[in-house]
Amino acid sequence: MKRFPVIALSLAATLCWRAPLAQAADPHAETARAEVLLKSSASWDGKAYAAYPAGTPELTLLRISIPPHASLPWHTHPMPNAAYVLSGSLTVERKADGLSKSLRAGDTLPEMVGETHRGVTGDEGVELLVFYAGTPGMALSRPAD
Repeated sequence: MKRFPVIALSLAATLCWRAPLAQAADPHAETARAEVLLKSSASWDGKAYAAYPAGTPELTLLRISIPPHASLPWHTHPMPNAAYVLSGSLTVERKADGLSKSLRAGDTLPEMVGETHRGVTGDEGVELLVFYAGTPGMALSRPAD
């Protein structure tokens, strides 16, 4: 009889451990799902990211719209960042050698750090979500020299 509370406690702990972390109130409802859209330790040209900027982290998420037949100015980024194409299409170009990558809705892009590049649209514009991992006061981009 004295062992019953220990066995019951062990059984309860095992059941709790095996239970799902979250359950919907409606047993027929969908549960939360996660899909990895981008996971990279290098930019789209294959160059490895060296490090995050030193200092207090500041995250920035921008929604950027670029009209058709537009060329962004040549620029660089001082911190790792990533883009997700919501709609439209875009070609990114590296200035040094003309390497380019075309993107369309649903694509992701691990951006370059310290490399001069730009985005160019064709017959359709583009809408992007761009996530930057910088520090307070740090410019998200810098004009190319």
